[in-house]
Amino acid sequence: MSFIFYLTHIKIDFGVVHTLTEECQRVGITRPLIVSDMGVRRAGILQVALNALATLPVVVYDQTPSNPTEAAVREATALYHANRCDGLVAVGGGSPIDCAKGVAIAATHPGPLKTYATIEGGSARITDRVVPIIAVPTTAGTGSEVARGAIVIVEDGRKLGFHSWNLVPKAALLDPELTFGLPPLLTAATGMDAIAHCLETFMASPFNPPADGIALDGLQRGWAHIERATQNGQDRDARLQMMSASMQGAMAFQKGLGCVHSLSHSLGGVNPSLHHGTLNALFLPAVLRFNAHAQSVIQDRRMQRLAYSMGLGEILDGERAAESIAQAIVVMNARLGLPSGLGALGVTPSVFDAVIEGAIADHCHKLNPRLATAEDYRGLLIDSM
Repeated sequence: MSFIFYLTHIKIDFGVVHTLTEECQRVGITRPLIVSDMGVRRAGILQVALNALATLPVVVYDQTPSNPTEAAVREATALYHANRCDGLVAVGGGSPIDCAKGVAIAATHPGPLKTYATIEGGSARITDRVVPIIAVPTTAGTGSEVARGAIVIVEDGRKLGFHSWNLVPKAALLDPELTFGLPPLLTAATGMDAIAHCLETFMASPFNPPADGIALDGLQRGWAHIERATQNGQDRDARLQMMSASMQGAMAFQKGLGCVHSLSHSLGGVNPSLHHGTLNALFLPAVLRFNAHAQSVIQDRRMQRLAYSMGLGEILDGERAAESIAQAIVVMNARLGLPSGLGALGVTPSVFDAVIEGAIADHCHKLNPRLATAEDYRGLLIDSM
């Protein structure tokens, strides 16, 4: 059975960051803790948020690492309690937003964070006592601002997913102007993350027609505008379209994801310095080819519809459509200046066993349209090198 839930307060337009105080009042936040990172501070975006919250007593945690950790969550939670805060404002990309979701749990729920991880059966333990969050994304990629999930590296080193409808931010303020200063490679990597969400959720096995429709539209927008946004960061329309694609990918992936994310979550846990969106871009071609052999008329039709949405023409054969998409992604990655494969990131076969073990345990693994074995994952890693 699919549970379909699209309910949060979203504003998307240039300048909506300046409604932050209004949204805090609407949600009932009077003493917010801002969760951000040093990159957002250096870019001047944190100050924009602080200016928008000038009438409220605000505390800032800006030490979120590139892949949020339980240690960072605990530091921010201590700051939250010490200053008697009553809500969170996440300002940044997926890392600060996911870190804020970790704080939302840790501030009101006892025990180690892993207790609440999805693969530990923890989703049901995340109650409506979580701290309210307002999310202000500064990248167009993860879509965490409208999603029920977060990815955090817990104390034992695993990179785990946390999922609960209680974690959906109470408001998402999508201001494309905040992405104008995003460097080209980060624009490309986060943009491919959004595209991966749209592609993979459309291929995922659960039944969710609204998610499918949102994913196809988001894919069309993202694919048509990612190169423009990368080449000219001041392109207002491209930035708006990429922010929408990011939001739509996350609205859609409540349906589920698959092997691309199983692998990128696991490898990102083994080496936290690797960027999640870049990994998704590199795993996509191999997984598309793998999924083309799912032996399903439905999956064939899905491949054809994906190819059409990407402007690759009407391809009547599912395997040929998958190959066309995979080749288009390889070419796009090169045009965007992304690495040619995992080897270019310093990944070696020595980590394969650990990555495979993590991928099979990941919450996305079983939702892939073709269930992967350990040897299948090894093949996908080799093909992505």
